[in-house]
Amino acid sequence: MIARKLLLLAPVVGAFVLGACGGEQVVSEVPLRPVRTVEVHSAGMSRMRTFAGVAQADVESKLSFRVAGNVRRLLVIAGDTVEAGQLIAELDPTDYELREQEAGATLLQAQAQARQADAEYERVRGLYENRNASRSDLDSARARSESTHAQIDAAQQRVEQARAQLSYTRLRAPIAGSIGRVPVEVNENVSSGDDIAVLTSGERPEVNVPVPESLIGEIERGASVQVGFDALPGRVFEARVTELGLMSRTLSTTFPVTVQLVQAEPDVRAGMAAQVRFAFAVQNQRERFIVPAQAVVEDRDGRFVYVVESTGKGVAIVRRREVSIGELTAEGLEVLEGLVEGDHVVTAGVSQIHDGLEVKPSL
Repeated sequence: MIARKLLLLAPVVGAFVLGACGGEQVVSEVPLRPVRTVEVHSAGMSRMRTFAGVAQADVESKLSFRVAGNVRRLLVIAGDTVEAGQLIAELDPTDYELREQEAGATLLQAQAQARQADAEYERVRGLYENRNASRSDLDSARARSESTHAQIDAAQQRVEQARAQLSYTRLRAPIAGSIGRVPVEVNENVSSGDDIAVLTSGERPEVNVPVPESLIGEIERGASVQVGFDALPGRVFEARVTELGLMSRTLSTTFPVTVQLVQAEPDVRAGMAAQVRFAFAVQNQRERFIVPAQAVVEDRDGRFVYVVESTGKGVAIVRRREVSIGELTAEGLEVLEGLVEGDHVVTAGVSQIHDGLEVKPSL
């Protein structure tokens, strides 16, 4: 029986012993399991929240005519750069020119009547002084003279009004900037106040974002935020809160918040999709660590992570660490208890390891 056991062990021993004649013995080594880790650092006493918004110009003016009419000329298109006072569009001025001429003719008629009334008043006053006219005749002549002068004043005002309306048929840029859009066409009839062109100006763009009512009370005017744009990947811009909405948007539980970039950014254009990142204070003031959500495991004993402790020469030992978690954020899962600054947490392969296992960590 003993001899049979020795025979069964012989092939096993032969697998581990090679070159017996040479006296050398080679023992095979089991390779260490590689694991991916991340070094954790304190996330401080604030939590980050990101909200989507849309970029707009610092100044946006909707230009319109102050009078109605037919658009005769459009001198700009979307994307044009204009200077202050530059002509944007013109209405057909024919009707307003006729009104100015009519007002001018009325003024001339009133002036002629006034001269005649003044002459009559001087004549009656002379007769009155020579006792050849009554007091009532003098009063009537003076009243007619004063009435004609009042008619001159009214006619002069109508002339000025007609000239102003004629000038309103020419639309000019109030400030320098860029034309965002032109929603009308030549020969189109427009009313007073209709949008003719949208003028954008200002060097520092703004971003409007809706913020939930549960967080709007934690935002203060002047607070620093970070802004990213989908069209400008990899770039982060510093901005500050400039406006806080006091009323929620229609059929919504969000409030409008406006942030303005700290520096001029010519690459940021109105209408670009933006992501605005706010920092909100943590109410419980506990130190937090952010780890990938897949790094936290749960079993019947609770939630835990695997932390690796280096033993040197690229070898580490896995240690199970019980943790207490917080909220799931865009950056990862909050860990409130169980970790310390600089811990290396396993982020991949957690289902294939166990406490006390020797592994080969990699970042």
